[in-house]
Amino acid sequence: MIKSSAVGGLVLGLVFFAAVLLVQPIGVSTQFVIFDGILWDAVDPDAVVESADAKSGYASPNAYLNKSGGKYAKDVANPLNYGFVFVVAMLIGAAISAKLRGGVPTGERTMPAVWRANYGDNPWKRYLWTFIAGFIVLYGARLAGGCTSGHMMSGMIQTATSGYIFTIGAFLSGIPLAIYLFKKEA
Repeated sequence: MIKSSAVGGLVLGLVFFAAVLLVQPIGVSTQFVIFDGILWDAVDPDAVVESADAKSGYASPNAYLNKSGGKYAKDVANPLNYGFVFVVAMLIGAAISAKLRGGVPTGERTMPAVWRANYGDNPWKRYLWTFIAGFIVLYGARLAGGCTSGHMMSGMIQTATSGYIFTIGAFLSGIPLAIYLFKKEA
């Protein structure tokens, strides 16, 4: 019998392959920047403006949004694009998956036993550290010009050397850190 995690991994790989083959490589962290731009544009009409001089037809005083001829500025002005819709669809898909599984678990089931063994039962402590870790990963991803889905998944599918280097680095740093942080077994 095949484990559900193996089936999930296979399906994920096929989805990434199909996306790279048919549309474009999947990357998620840039869409957080686009979302920030959408919020900024909502309160400041000069955040993104139409521009005949820009290759995309849009410009921004923000250097990141303005790069590549205003490509990201255009995505802010017209958020119904592949990348942004993909991220929203991920959130909706996760909600549907949770609903089909019977809802989001509560109580003891929300916290892995290995976390409780090392750091106790306080869920807010776990939420705080999860948020901090997510922030650090997203910040690092933006510094690197991509994210794990862009560098690791899409990059490796395209046989990009940078994708393999990133993946090796992620595991060479992540495994020892996990061993250090979770010394007590569940």
